[in-house]
Amino acid sequence: MPLDAFRESKALSLGVELEVQLLSAQDFDLTRGSPDLIHYLSRRPHPGDIKPEITESMLEVSTGVHSRLPSLLEELLHIRDCVTKAASALNIVVSGGGAHPFQHWPDRSISESPRYKVVSELYGYLAKQFTVFGQHVHVGCSGGDQALYLLHSLSRYVPHFIALSASSPYNQGTETLFDCSRLSSVLMFPLSGRAPCLLEWDQFVRYFEKMEALQIVKSMKDFYWDIRPKPEFGTVEIRVCDTPLCVERAGIIAAYIQTLSAYILEARPRTPREDDYLAYSYNRFAACRFGLGATYIDPLTSVHQPLRDHILFTLNRIEPYAVALGSEPMVSYLRNMLERSGNDTSWIRKQYRELRSFHALMAVQARRWSEDDPLLDS
Repeated sequence: MPLDAFRESKALSLGVELEVQLLSAQDFDLTRGSPDLIHYLSRRPHPGDIKPEITESMLEVSTGVHSRLPSLLEELLHIRDCVTKAASALNIVVSGGGAHPFQHWPDRSISESPRYKVVSELYGYLAKQFTVFGQHVHVGCSGGDQALYLLHSLSRYVPHFIALSASSPYNQGTETLFDCSRLSSVLMFPLSGRAPCLLEWDQFVRYFEKMEALQIVKSMKDFYWDIRPKPEFGTVEIRVCDTPLCVERAGIIAAYIQTLSAYILEARPRTPREDDYLAYSYNRFAACRFGLGATYIDPLTSVHQPLRDHILFTLNRIEPYAVALGSEPMVSYLRNMLERSGNDTSWIRKQYRELRSFHALMAVQARRWSEDDPLLDS
């Protein structure tokens, strides 16, 4: 079908999608809970949007459109409380985290959605292995050209987003040694990775039409890129983040992306170009593997520096934009993470060292999802 015209939206508006884990209250393994939970919620008023995901052990929750962090956090907390309460009535437990530590992908069931059935038929076992859990952040753009400029400008910060949100060190019963193992599942799909470096919407439309003529894609949903334009929403969609262990952190990461976007669109630090991607795959891998302990390589200057330092430098640069957006709590929260508390993967590993049980780990991880994040007020 023809690519949708890019719908103009308010620049820097913000929306969040979270894929969450549905667990059995008995053993904390994944359970086929989404059909019953969605049916239960459909008969009751609830905030946000609730949808199935590719397997029935997943649920996608989405916020409305926001301009400021406080209102986004308020809705995220309201969605969390509503979904957690409904799940409890069905003997289901909800958790964040980018991957379940001991589930077996062959046990998963594909959702009944016609699209997911097509995906399953096309990709075979990869569809069930795609039972991993991510946060997607939508940033509003005034037009297609602005969206592409923002997409490629944000790409150099992809390692930031990965390391700050990482919450998937354990996968299929294994210590992966990765802070973020989830993105390895995404990279198995042929249309994953980075978008082509096109900066004009008319060029992008021609690219899409060529891919459509080759019968490789039918819509933008067929691209699993790290960042992709969403013309029907008028946004760019950042897709590399693991689902955090608590919704407040999801809101903070979204506010960081929004503030970076404000800086990029106003300061216009440089025009994106193909050479920006010279170190992209390596920086992406390093952030997945080592998290905040990774080394970041600037492809234009060849400077190597700790990723943690690059994030702190960026926070200092964008702080005036955070103040203008009312996102000062984001700056202090992320500095606390970088200097003291670490990311969610560090918390998960610490819990497992103490508990020595994946089942017990998932019990405390689910409890963390249902409780408020004390770091936000620290």
